Amino acid sequence: MSGTNSSVPPGIARATSIKAVVFDWAGTTVDFGSLAPVRTLQRVFEQAGCPVTEAEARLSMGLPKRDHIQSLLRAPEVATRWQKVHGTAPNERDVELLYEHFVPLQFDCLAEYAAVIPGVTMITAKLRERGISIGSTTGYTRAMLDVLLEHSRRSGYQPDVSFSPEDVGSGRPHPFMMYEAAVQLKVYPMASIVKVGDTPADIAEGLNAGAWTVGVVETGNMVGLSLAELNALPKSERDARVAAGKAALVAAGAHYVINSVAELEPVLKEIEERLMAANGVTR
Repeated sequence: MSGTNSSVPPGIARATSIKAVVFDWAGTTVDFGSLAPVRTLQRVFEQAGCPVTEAEARLSMGLPKRDHIQSLLRAPEVATRWQKVHGTAPNERDVELLYEHFVPLQFDCLAEYAAVIPGVTMITAKLRERGISIGSTTGYTRAMLDVLLEHSRRSGYQPDVSFSPEDVGSGRPHPFMMYEAAVQLKVYPMASIVKVGDTPADIAEGLNAGAWTVGVVETGNMVGLSLAELNALPKSERDARVAAGKAALVAAGAHYVINSVAELEPVLKEIEERLMAANGVTR
């Protein structure tokens, strides 16, 4: 039995259920700890004579990779180190040169870090059983994304649609990959879509699109450790890292934060309950 909301004109769709989930890649569905981009960025900057820490490399994670490099060079401490080594402040030409160096190095290690994170195939199978479509967005280039798609397909994870920044003209925090996913999946309104990712940039992408957002903390950038490294931590240190990561994603605006995508199902249920309540719908 369902109620009606008389304030909504006939023909106007209301979000009363989840129709699609759009996942991030590194740190969310593959590459536990989001290690590949960090290792590559550190290598690129080290070879340029301006090493960056892992914490610095992770600050702008989730952005398109050229934008990520640009953001790193704009960080005051990195810019100061760069100027000491090169004699001038970093500029757009430096961004281009570093990005040109980054791309082949990232390709070299993508396959090494392409393993599907535990729980991904389980949750996506459950989504399909419920008729929920699956999309994906990334900060990687289209060619890099295609590599991940091929590896994940062999492991049983295959989104219905997948987009990179170059597919739509702009990446995170802009919402255009989300909009294109909605178009290709034929899903609307945007409040019936959930964006799942492990960085503030993922959360911004989802919020800017008008979607629900779910942050992932243990498997991704905010903790930044492989599964083996995470399991080797003392409980107190593990709990502290997870708490700090969760706080950062909440501060970024995430509606919910979970440890891994394996915990997504109860969150989707709660979102649907909230949607139905907001629209006066009962089951």
